[in-house]
Amino acid sequence: MIRFHKEGFSTIIIVVVFLVILNTLFILFLKSMCPIWVSWLLQLGSFFLLFMVLQFFRKPDRKIVENEYVALAPADGEVVVIEETEEPEYFQDRRIQVSIFMSVWNVHSNRWPISGSVTYFQHHDGKYLLANNPKSSTDNEHTTIAVRNNNGQEVMFRQIAGYVARRIVAPVKVGDKASQGQNFGFIKFGSRVDIFFPLGTKIRVNVGDKVKGGLDIIADIEKKKTE
Repeated sequence: MIRFHKEGFSTIIIVVVFLVILNTLFILFLKSMCPIWVSWLLQLGSFFLLFMVLQFFRKPDRKIVENEYVALAPADGEVVVIEETEEPEYFQDRRIQVSIFMSVWNVHSNRWPISGSVTYFQHHDGKYLLANNPKSSTDNEHTTIAVRNNNGQEVMFRQIAGYVARRIVAPVKVGDKASQGQNFGFIKFGSRVDIFFPLGTKIRVNVGDKVKGGLDIIADIEKKKTE
C-alpha cells in the first residue's frame, strides 16, 4: 500500500480539485469546439501532474537497522559533494561535507542520520539559488541541526531550499531525541541536504552514488576520544 507524507495532503487535495474543475469546464464548454487531440493532451497533462505530485510526497515504509557506529543517509538522492570545508555556524572548524541532491523523482522525507539528542537547531531565511550553486548551502533558506550520539560524537546537517523548493519542514527543537533512520522533516519541492563530519571520518560513498534515506551508510562514526 502506498503511503503519503502528511505534508503533502493539502497539496494533493488542491491539485485533485483543480484538475477536476479544469477537466469539467473543458468538457462542458470547450470539448465540442476543439479537436480530439486537445482533449487527449489535457487528460495526459492532468495525469502527469497528478502522478508527479503523488510521486513527490511518497512515504515508503523502510526497515531501519540502527547502528551507532555509522551515519545513514538523511535523504534519497545523489551524492554531489564530498569535500573538506570550513563550517562557521556551529562547529566553527573544518569538517568533511557530504551533500545529497534530491530531484523531483526522489522521496523528499528527511531522516535522522544518527540516534542521539538534538544539541542545536536554527532556521535561516534566505535566497532560493539553484541547489548546485556552491553558495546555496549558506545563502539559501535552510535549517541547521546537530545531534550528539551516546558515544559523544556530533553530526550536523542542513536542509537546504532550492530554486523550486519553497518550504522546509522540521518540527525540531534542542533536547529532542533523534532515532536513526526515522523521519524528522521534509523539504517541499526541494533540493539538498548537507552533512558535516569530523576530519578523518571514513566516508562510505562517492560522488555520483545514489542513496536512500535511512538505508544506505554514508560514513563511519567513531567513538569520541577523551582528553
